Amino acid sequence: MLLKVVSLSAMSLAKPLFIALAALAVAGPALIATPAHAAPSLEEVQAKVRQLEEDATTAAEGAQEAKVKLAILTKTLNGIKAKAEVQGASLSALQKSLGTIAVEQYKSGTLSQGLELLFSSDPTLYLSSAGALDAITRGKSAQLRKYQAAQQRLSATTLTVNDKLALVAAAQKKFAAQSALALSKLKEAELLLSKLKKEDRERLAKLAAAQEDADQASSLAAAAGANGVSGRAGIALKYALKQIGDRYVFGAAGLVTWDCSGLTMRAYQAAGVSLPHSSSAQSRMGKKVSLKALKPGDLLFFGRPISHVGIYLGGGRMVHAPRSGSRVKVTTDLNMGRKALVGARRY
Repeated sequence: MLLKVVSLSAMSLAKPLFIALAALAVAGPALIATPAHAAPSLEEVQAKVRQLEEDATTAAEGAQEAKVKLAILTKTLNGIKAKAEVQGASLSALQKSLGTIAVEQYKSGTLSQGLELLFSSDPTLYLSSAGALDAITRGKSAQLRKYQAAQQRLSATTLTVNDKLALVAAAQKKFAAQSALALSKLKEAELLLSKLKKEDRERLAKLAAAQEDADQASSLAAAAGANGVSGRAGIALKYALKQIGDRYVFGAAGLVTWDCSGLTMRAYQAAGVSLPHSSSAQSRMGKKVSLKALKPGDLLFFGRPISHVGIYLGGGRMVHAPRSGSRVKVTTDLNMGRKALVGARRY
């Protein structure tokens, strides 16, 4: 029985907490009076929160990669199971046909050794006498040869089913582990912020909201000037730019909330290109592009292992869904903290 898969899209993680997270990047050290003894400095809090935020996003994309792999394996497994059912039905029909032959031979007193072995209640006797049965099938019965071949095919298919079941279980385990890791990192960040004074958290939230408003204004201005891109790239880029202002949520793929790979997946789906919901999986598709030869519509990939993706807008800019607490926006910063730009693909 397959393990139950828990969807990341159900995680409603864009809470006021993460507005406070984003604000740490723009807050000044005067916000918190730090005693010399125990309390960490603002810079230390800022660095730790950003690290936790990046770790959570990395884990969430790892979960998405496992989810994509799980879907592929499950589809393959279902196909193999269907094949096994067909082979089993064929084997039963052959056995029934051979049973009719055995009855007729028994009535006439000419039941062959091969058929006696085939219908014996002792499997050990049957297996130990396989050589004798082979000799009979080679010389005497096309039906027996078909039956033996069908048995071999069904045995091979059964082994394949068992192998795929093990892979499915492993993918499910990874999905669950990565999902739990993403949540634990966010809870750790929440605990860190809870140690701040209430007035400091409120001020951080206001600063973050102001920064988001500024980002949205500049993003909409960039989108208004992004015309003239044709083909699939143009369609995908136009789709992504229409989502500016939508919230980031782990595992989301529209229509009003997104994660990074969910946004790029839907954008290229609008252009007729099928991509999986995983930045890592998307990085293995399409045509590799030099970072010195980027064109609008190319997908940009970040981190090792890859855990973020955005759509290149041109002029050193991209549109993307950054992280929890933020919204879909255009950025000129192609250095995602510890997640360096590592590659690009064209579809």
